[in-house]
Order: sequence, then C-alpha cells, then structure tokens
Amino acid sequence: MISENVALNPLDPKDLIHTFGMIGVWAILFAETGLLVGFFFPGDSLLFLAGVAASPVADAIFGDGTRLSLAGLLIGGPLCAIAGAQLGHWLGARYGRRMFDKPNSRLFKREYVEKAEYYFQKFGPAKAVVLARFIPIVRTFLNPVAGVLGMPARQFFIWNVVGAILWVDGILLIGYLLARQIYDAIGDKIDRYILPVVALIIVVSVLPIFFEFLRDRKARKRGEAVAVIAAATAAGAVEAVRDAVDGDDHPHGHGGQHGR
Repeated sequence: MISENVALNPLDPKDLIHTFGMIGVWAILFAETGLLVGFFFPGDSLLFLAGVAASPVADAIFGDGTRLSLAGLLIGGPLCAIAGAQLGHWLGARYGRRMFDKPNSRLFKREYVEKAEYYFQKFGPAKAVVLARFIPIVRTFLNPVAGVLGMPARQFFIWNVVGAILWVDGILLIGYLLARQIYDAIGDKIDRYILPVVALIIVVSVLPIFFEFLRDRKARKRGEAVAVIAAATAAGAVEAVRDAVDGDDHPHGHGGQHGR
C-alpha cells in the first residue's frame, strides 16, 4: 500500500481513480475549479474515466472493487464543481487583483489570467462562465476573474450551476455510455490510449467555443455590412438634401436676372 501511494502520479486520472475513488474525484473537481493551484489536474480525462469506472466493465478495466457509483458522481460531481467555482468567485470579489499580483512561476502565469479576462470580455459574463468549464486552465482562473470584474454572486451562481452540470455530467455520461465499446476494443490496456482519449475529449470540449467564435464572427461581419449600408444611406441622404438646396437656390438666381 505504501509503495502504491508513493508511486501515485497525481496527473494520471487512472491512478487517481484507483487510489482515491469517488471522494478523490469530488476533491479534484473542487480544487480544479476553486483553487488557483488546481489548474494542472486532469479534469476532462478524469471525468471521462470516472464515467468508465461507474460502468459494468469498471472492475475489468481498473481492478476488482474499483467500480464507482454513477448516481454519486452525477450528483456529487456537479455540487463539488459548483462549490469550488463559487469559492473562486468569492476570493476574486474579496481580494481583487491582489490575488494575481505575483511573479510568474511553474504554478502561476499572468497569461492564464489574461486569457480568462479575454473570454469574459468577449462572450459576456453568463456565456463565459458556462463555456469556460470546457477549457482547461480557463475554468480555474475565470471564476476569480469574474469576482474581480464585479459579476454579481447571484448571477454567477446561476450560470455556475448550468456550466457545472453540462460539463461534469456530460463528460461522465459519455464515458459511461462508451465504456463497453472501449473495453471490447482495447480491453484493460486503457493506459496506452489515454492520450488519444484525452485529445478527443479536448476537441469535443472546445467545439462550443469554436461555434461561438464562428457565430460572433458572422455577427460582426453582418454588423459591419449594416454599418456600411447605413453610412451609404446617410451619405446619399445628405447628398440629396444638398442637391435640393442647390436646386432651390439656382432658380431664384435666374429669376432675379430675368427681372433685371
């Protein structure tokens, strides 16, 4: 047991599930969303493998006695993610930018905060809180950033709940529903395929962001087109008024000459 704990890799989701079980999943979801030092945890892949670990083939993949409760994950997972994010928001609102006044290090970089602020400003508070759940690192830093930038706690809580349920339960259920197909394809050798699985999860996770960028780009182009049309219309109207004024002045001039 001691040798197993020493050999534990905290970045390996399979090790985390095998060693700490459902309590470990809950704790990591809380830490990753609520504590700035938790951004390096493998949130997406952990949720996917937790869904696999709740399936009927869990013992065959992870070892006897490691099957997790699906209900416990589906209920407890979002609750821990919500609590963690709410803590992050409170810390941001309480301490402001002092939280980020520190030099770059292995555990902190200014670019993380800047990226979170970029999404917050680009998509607006509500949409940013939901979409950030699907972006590694951003989902950790956006919560205190939302507090620093003055997002009301009640508004943050509503969208925090929506985002947590979509992210946690969505990825859990994907893992649960695909567990049998994964086992039939690769057996218990999931370690060899964890990187492709994580890559697939990340691709799926960022699809909502990609679609938002496309929609925002189309809306911006549409707005630019409307602005051009409006400017052309306004210019045409001004020109028409000018012509009308010139036309009114011109006949009076001829009339005066004729009278003379």
